[in-house]
Parts: sequence; C-alpha cells; structure tokens
Amino acid sequence: MFDPILTALPAFGMYFVAAIALLTVFLTVYALITPYNEMTLIRTGNVAASVSFGGALIGIALPVAVAVVASHNLILMLGWGIIACIIQLLVFVVARVALPQICQDIPADKVSAGIFLAALSIGVGIINAACIL
Repeated sequence: MFDPILTALPAFGMYFVAAIALLTVFLTVYALITPYNEMTLIRTGNVAASVSFGGALIGIALPVAVAVVASHNLILMLGWGIIACIIQLLVFVVARVALPQICQDIPADKVSAGIFLAALSIGVGIINAACIL
C-alpha cells in the first residue's frame, strides 16, 4: 500500500531540499539588493515590508513549484529555478528604476507600495511559472 510512496520518498526529499534551497538563496539575495532591511522592518511591524517580502516569496515559490513538476531530473529543475530567481530579482530592479520612491515608501510603511510590489512579484511569478517547459 505504501510501497509507491516509500519508493518515491528519496526523490521527494531531493526535490524538496533543492526547492527550499532555491527559495532561501533567492530571499537572501533579494534582501541584499533592497536598500532596506526587510527582516528588521517586519520585526518592527512594518506592514508594507511584510506584504512586499511575502509577495516576493510567493512570486518565486510559484515558478519553483512548477519547475519541480515539469522537470524530469534535479539538474533541470535547478536550472529552471535559477532562471526563475534571476527573473524575480529583475522584477525588483525594474520596479526600483520605474518607481525610485518605492525604496523610501517601503521603510516608511506605505502599504500601497508594498501591495504594488507584492502584486508585481506575484504577477510576474505566475507568468514565469507558465513559461517553464
């Protein structure tokens, strides 16, 4: 009864660990390219930072999840995951260039800026995920 699950468990573990590693690396790099410290802002109750960071997490989790489903091996999954990370990081860079005040709005807890950045990350993440073959 549980044989198929037990047989697939090592592959599940490899893909799960790889996906969590991709998310962790992405969030670390994302936090480094933003001119403010999301974790500090979130700990102090900054809603805009929490919403935008949460949107970035969802925005990368979507294509990474699709990469797990669509890939036939771990290397291919990691390749698509890295491409997805680069695209999602570029979302912030483009948003920062298009709306330079966003870097002041998030630390100032302007929730509309956080929602916009989250929506942008999620929207591009959905398209990013749909493009993974």
